Amino acid sequence: MEKENIKSPSVNYAKLCEEELSREGVREATLVLQCCCAPCSSHCLTFLEDKINIKALYYNPNILDEEEYAKRRDELKRLVDILGMEYPQASIVFTAGDEDRTPFLEAVKGLESEPEGGARCLKCYELRLKEAARIARDEGAEYFSTTLTISPLKNARVINEIGEKVAAEYGVKFLHSDFKKKDGYKNSIELSKKYGLYRQDYCGCPFSKHHE
Repeated sequence: MEKENIKSPSVNYAKLCEEELSREGVREATLVLQCCCAPCSSHCLTFLEDKINIKALYYNPNILDEEEYAKRRDELKRLVDILGMEYPQASIVFTAGDEDRTPFLEAVKGLESEPEGGARCLKCYELRLKEAARIARDEGAEYFSTTLTISPLKNARVINEIGEKVAAEYGVKFLHSDFKKKDGYKNSIELSKKYGLYRQDYCGCPFSKHHE
């Protein structure tokens, strides 16, 4: 797959997301949403809370530092608890994925020196989306998706194309998204301030930290 190219996608993935969520019966469906961290998840979860049932999946095998991994996991759980009180009619539950980092290291072997947005990152996106799809399939959830499209540094087209491929492989619907649209990223910053969320300064893997 090509290197990530940060430009506006030709497909309006935000519109596709809204159209899918407006379909009859979707409100009763369940979405397994792979969450990278609490700040990125804040806008995504508040946007989705009245549209679908959400399983917020913390699955980030790229974060090898144990302290950082736990900090982001616990902060996401705290956010879900806060939103549960703020939106009592919503169904947002937290779940932690497998903590084994081996799949990530195996997936990016030989790509450690790739620049940000290169082949290593694409492998990482696919790994996380596959786990969300697997859990959705095994637990009978109708959809899977990711918060990754909230980032202005990540190309929604690339992420959505990977999601489409994974959906075909696992037989679960992929919810398209471009969460950064309509001031989504800006809103995530405001929500982070509102809830006092820990905001990390790098993606998560040691290789991304090295390249910054």
